[in-house]
Amino acid sequence: MLTIDIDFEVFKALTARRQSEAFTVNDVIRALLKLPSQGTKAFVAPASTADDWFCKGVRFPVGTELRASYKGAKHTGVIKAGKLLVNGQQAFSPSNAASMITGNNINGWRFWEARLPGQSKWQLLDVLRPRTN
Repeated sequence: MLTIDIDFEVFKALTARRQSEAFTVNDVIRALLKLPSQGTKAFVAPASTADDWFCKGVRFPVGTELRASYKGAKHTGVIKAGKLLVNGQQAFSPSNAASMITGNNINGWRFWEARLPGQSKWQLLDVLRPRTN
């Protein structure tokens, strides 16, 4: 494997273009250069249902799991019946859910990781948000 040196700004720009953790920096560069993909299968979310939860333009399919660690404790959440539930309580946004855990205002998109139904990898919620160029 080759190694290419890049500066931090280039690294940040490439990382911001990743669609998910499964989408590598190499995939980003291939897309920018308009090269064909290497045959990796993209995740296709199940069709939308009334039990999905929507927040800031992101659809979280029913069954999506959330996790976070805070002060050495593990916390979980789940999308169920159109709601984000954390410790059995409804949260209205990822940040609201993070505040329920920490007692502070916190960016929940960077606090929580999610595992979408049918996926094995966990990813920060922030990578699921649509990017504006």
